[in-house]
Formats: sequence, C-alpha cells, structure tokens
Amino acid sequence: MKTNFFSRVEALQLSGDVVLTLKKNGDGQWVVSIRLHNRECGDSAQNLIPPLVLKHTAKELDAGFFQAIAQPLQQTSDLSVQMESYLRQQQKAKEASEMAKDKERKFKQAMEKVDALEKEKKFREAYCKVPAVSDFPEFENDIRKRKRKLSEKFAPDLFESPETTGQENKNDKPKNKK
Repeated sequence: MKTNFFSRVEALQLSGDVVLTLKKNGDGQWVVSIRLHNRECGDSAQNLIPPLVLKHTAKELDAGFFQAIAQPLQQTSDLSVQMESYLRQQQKAKEASEMAKDKERKFKQAMEKVDALEKEKKFREAYCKVPAVSDFPEFENDIRKRKRKLSEKFAPDLFESPETTGQENKNDKPKNKK
C-alpha cells in the first residue's frame, strides 16, 4: 500500500514540529489532535495556541484531512515565525537602548569632570577634557557650545592694557625721580 501522507505534510512547509495524536472514540469517530511547536521560537506565548482538533470518521478524514489542516497550521507556523522575529527585533532594540544609555552616561561623566575643573577655574584643562564631537556626535551642539564658553574664559585679549588687567608690563622700567 502506497501512501502520500508525508509528502503532503512536507508540502505544507511548516516551521516547527508537527505533533499528531490519534484516538478512536466510542461512537466510531477518530479524534485527531494536531499541534505545531516551533522550537526556534523563544516566545512562550506559542504554548497558548491550542491544538487543532478534528472529530470525523476514517472516510471523512481520508477525504478532507489536508484541506482541513492546511490553512490553520500555516497560520500557526507563520505566527510562530513572526513571534520569533519580533523577539529578535525587540532584543536588538533593547541592546541599542542600553548602548545609548551607556553612551549618555559616559558623556555626563565626562562633562561632570569638565564642571569640576571649571569650578576650580582651570578653564584650559576643562576645555581639554570636553569630549570630542567624533566620540559623541549626538551631543555636538552641547560640546561646541561648552568649548566656546570655556575658550571665552581663557582667551587672551591682545588689545588689553596693563591697567585693565592689573598687571604691569615686565619691560616697563620704573621712572626715577630726580
């Protein structure tokens, strides 16, 4: 006797394991329970999908078994694949979020060092400690603004006179009184 059962199951192209349970009940009908379980799907919600249950005579099952199971099993297969894809994307988003938080934390730590140096009036050192734009491109405006403000505090005024600075020019000699 030749059967094409397995060829027809294979033709469904399902992702996962097909678990088939057959039981004959007391009134001459077969109870067929079919469950699709995708081991690659990490979402336990797939376990909430109930098995497909058919109750028919042997002749009815022979005539319409694959027509009855094809669409529901394909939908279940697609759902489990989508669930796994969703979990992977969710994990990627979580990792990206953690990386962004870590980067923001590192930026804040660097800027706290700059703040401390600025409070000590070590403006040039603070300027040097401001993170590079290339390391934190998402904070480019903050970095440029901070560097500008710090450079204003230590930039010399070439036209400044000794009277305004309170310093005397070293080349100036005191005048002798005669």
